[in-house]
Amino acid sequence: MKDNIISQCLDILKRDNIKYELRKLLTPIINLILYEIYPYIYFIIGITILLFITNLAILSILLFFMRNNI
Repeated sequence: MKDNIISQCLDILKRDNIKYELRKLLTPIINLILYEIYPYIYFIIGITILLFITNLAILSILLFFMRNNI
């Protein structure tokens, strides 16, 4: 019985008009969620770029000191 209900639900979800209605229903919700998390996304991207630049600077300083010691 459980498999029958799941297969019926999947058959319903495969129809094009249901896909269109679900997309139409979920688009505002997804847009709202993305609007709310944009500052956090920018913050994470900024921190990632800052960490990359910091690691690159540490690597260049390390190479400079290693070259002078040899």
